[in-house]
Amino acid sequence: MKKFRQNYVIIPSVTICVTLVGSLLTSLGVNWYNNTLIQPALTPPNFIFPIAWHIIFIMATMSALIVWNSEDFEKRCLWIFKRKTKDFNLIIGLFVANAALNVTWVLLFFSLKLVLPAFIEMIALEATTLLLMILIWKHSKNASLLLLPYLLWLGFATFLTYQILMLN
Repeated sequence: MKKFRQNYVIIPSVTICVTLVGSLLTSLGVNWYNNTLIQPALTPPNFIFPIAWHIIFIMATMSALIVWNSEDFEKRCLWIFKRKTKDFNLIIGLFVANAALNVTWVLLFFSLKLVLPAFIEMIALEATTLLLMILIWKHSKNASLLLLPYLLWLGFATFLTYQILMLN
């Protein structure tokens, strides 16, 4: 029987925390978003956002689990002990940075109502997601492709944020 891996608890727990904090911060500014801002014509109905984000977070969690459990990232030290490669550490660090950037965007946009800084921060969020996909690709195409909907949604969200910035 395979040994239980703690990452099956830790990685989904981080995702749940990001989701909960993001939801809380969103709720602080949702009235401002719905009642004060002029919305772009392509703005989806509000019920679409949580559905999209939950699907994206599930797929990102699966990607992180694939990366964490990939033997491609393990190298033998003294032919006995396994340790993770520098690529692994960079990728996991980018996953953590990406989660922090995701929460920061919600804080800037919904809680603090700072649309321009949120737009600029969204570009950094897109960049970390794209970099993750590129770095993961050589190790696991599936893990990389699981992040594609996230990157596409971020592109759309960046467009909406820019439009809100221009309209308000």
